[in-house]
Amino acid sequence: MLTERAGLPGQLISFVTELRTRNVNVGTGETVDAGRVLSVLDLSDREVVREGLACALIRRPMDRPVFDALFDLWFPPAVGQRSSDVEMDLPEGDDRMEEIRDLIADYLVKDSPEIDPLISELVGEFGEYQSGSGGSGPNGSGGKSYSAYQTMQAISADQLLSKLIDGLSRPGDASAEFGNALAGRAAQAMVANFRKKVEEEARRRVAEVKGRDRVAKYSVPKKLDEVVFLNASEAELQQLQSSVSSLGRLLAARLAMRRRRGARGTIDLRHTLRKSLSTGGVPIDLVRKKPRISRPELVILCDVSGSVAGFSQFTMHLVGSLSRQFSKVRIFAFVDAIDEVTELFTADHAPSETLTRMMDEHDVVAWGNSDYGEVLKQFRRKFPDAVTARSSLMILGDARTNYRNPELDTLREMVAVAKHAYWLNPENRDWWGQGDSAALEYEKVIEMYECKSVKQLTAFVGDLLPAR
Repeated sequence: MLTERAGLPGQLISFVTELRTRNVNVGTGETVDAGRVLSVLDLSDREVVREGLACALIRRPMDRPVFDALFDLWFPPAVGQRSSDVEMDLPEGDDRMEEIRDLIADYLVKDSPEIDPLISELVGEFGEYQSGSGGSGPNGSGGKSYSAYQTMQAISADQLLSKLIDGLSRPGDASAEFGNALAGRAAQAMVANFRKKVEEEARRRVAEVKGRDRVAKYSVPKKLDEVVFLNASEAELQQLQSSVSSLGRLLAARLAMRRRRGARGTIDLRHTLRKSLSTGGVPIDLVRKKPRISRPELVILCDVSGSVAGFSQFTMHLVGSLSRQFSKVRIFAFVDAIDEVTELFTADHAPSETLTRMMDEHDVVAWGNSDYGEVLKQFRRKFPDAVTARSSLMILGDARTNYRNPELDTLREMVAVAKHAYWLNPENRDWWGQGDSAALEYEKVIEMYECKSVKQLTAFVGDLLPAR
């Protein structure tokens, strides 16, 4: 095996190879830089090594979760049970769990390095289980395994959080309310960090039992831009929202570049041929038509019901960050009623607040079930001048009508007026037309694109959305 023969260089090459299999773009130059980084860093400081390799190998923030998960497997903090200068025997007796939580809280508040060997003990005692019948070992499907969830259940994260808040709060202070709020936030951050360490330790233990490659296949998260919107967890959606600004700057630059290229104009054949008379009919000097430089208007209709809400909210924030690239952006949200929500996405509002404010302050829900046909009719009635011959119309939604009239004629009228019209559907194309989906009917009227991940969304915005 390469890593066994070549030591640290081979381990680095194996690590880079695994990053590439995860579609993280790491070139030869970055790999050479990573080798140079390792030659000058203190290899005994694992976090310094992590950050050094990240600086050399990672180009985009979206790749960092994959990098961190693989780094923990390729460069584990220990092998087997961790050693410690302090005796790590866990408390015994009827009140042992309370004493364990006291010990954890004490180490977390003091930011003690002994928290790592303590976590190793906790995962070893509370996280171990038999994963099924069959053999254990690097290629086995059964045998001993470890669970971070099982460990946290035994410890009880809620009780640990309460203990930390009680320890950090200062009820005697004049600003007790403010102090308690800060204590709550600090305690939540400590518990989140503790949970992350437990997950890393459990993953390390499982990798030793079942093999690193097997664990990497199932436990390493997807790249953030490959996460399917409809399957994304709350944490993944929050990570996506936090990446909107950087992604918006990237796409804005791409749109601006396309606009500059289009500014050259097309060849004016008539004037080129007339000018060629001076060279005996040879068109040496090309004459170009001066293009009319204009920024398009963008009108977006977004379904914010159910699981589609995460996709629509992310897309609305992304387009809001691109608003300077368009002469006008108008955003409308709907479930079974529709209302304009442009100010929530072009002003300085936190992404976490927009959906709540949208539901509370705007008329987007009547009965609570998606009704695309009714929404299209309402839109034409309430906002008759929203879509013009200069507008690019974009509809976001899964096209599931709850078996109601899809109002194809109304959509056909809107498409006929608009300069461009697109429909972005977050569902897998194989699901279109199944159940109450009217996607195949709508696709006959408007261009519909599968857009189930950030990768597909950015491809659409960067390559298909009109720049002029």
